[in-house]
Amino acid sequence: MRLAVRSDLGGAVAGFWHRETPILRSTEPAALTEARASAMYPLLPYSNRLGYRRFRWKGHDYTTRANVPDSPHSLHGIGWQRPWQIVSSSVLEVVLELVHEADADWPFAFTARQYFTLSAESFSVRLQFTNTAALEAPVGLGWHPYFVKRLRSRLHIELSDRWEADATLLPTRKVAQPGIDSDLSHLDFDNCFEGWRGPARIRDERFSLQLSSSLPYLVVYTPPTRDFFCVEPVSHVNNAIHMADPAACGLVALAPGATLEASMRLDVAVV
Repeated sequence: MRLAVRSDLGGAVAGFWHRETPILRSTEPAALTEARASAMYPLLPYSNRLGYRRFRWKGHDYTTRANVPDSPHSLHGIGWQRPWQIVSSSVLEVVLELVHEADADWPFAFTARQYFTLSAESFSVRLQFTNTAALEAPVGLGWHPYFVKRLRSRLHIELSDRWEADATLLPTRKVAQPGIDSDLSHLDFDNCFEGWRGPARIRDERFSLQLSSSLPYLVVYTPPTRDFFCVEPVSHVNNAIHMADPAACGLVALAPGATLEASMRLDVAVV
C-alpha cells in the first residue's frame, strides 16, 4: 500500500492506493491543487457546517469568514485550508503540525498534530488538538475521507439515529435510523448519524474495508451522481454549537492548555 500526503494543502491525504488501485479517491501529490479534491482532510476545530458563520460562546458573539463559495455557512473548520508543517517523516509514519493564532477565520488559538501511520494492511491517523488560547474554547474534530464508488460498492453501518437537515444542510430534528445496509447505488444521504456501533464496513469488487474510530458520530455523504462517497468520523453533531445543549451533541469546551485526541483506522483486505 502507498500513502501520499500534502502537508501544504491542509494536511490532506492526496492518495491511498493498493499497488496502482486507489482505495480512497486519489491524486498523485504533484497534481493535487486543493484539499477539497483530495483523498481525505482533517476537520478542526469543528466538523461540517457552522451555521451562518456566527456563534455565541461564553457570553460573547463571534463570526467566521466565508470559506467556501457554495454555502451560507462556514464549512469543515480551518485545518483543511491552512498549510501544515512536517515535524517528522519516515517510510511508515508522517507527523504534521498546524499552529493557529486567533484570526477572522477562528477566534481561538490552538496547535494541532496529525500522526499518519501505514502498515501492510491498514492506514491509521491520530489527531492531537491543544487549546493555546487564554480561555475555554469550543472544539470538534474529525476527518473527511472520500471513498471510490465502484460498480458493487456496498455500505454497512450499525446506527440508531439520523439528523434530518434543511435546504442549507443544517440539522433540524433527530429521527430513528436502524442502520445502513445497502448498495451505494441506492443511497442518497448527506446527514449526521448517531449511535454508531462497530466498524463501518465498505465492500466492492476490489476491496473489503473496515473503518473504525474513537469518535462517536458519522457524517455519511452518498451523492448518486458522483464517483465517490464519504463516511466521516466526527466528534459532534453538525452545527452543534447552535444546539440547546452543545455538550450533549458532542461539542467539547476545552480548557486552556488542555489537549483533545481522536483516532481513525482503515483496515484493508483485497477481495
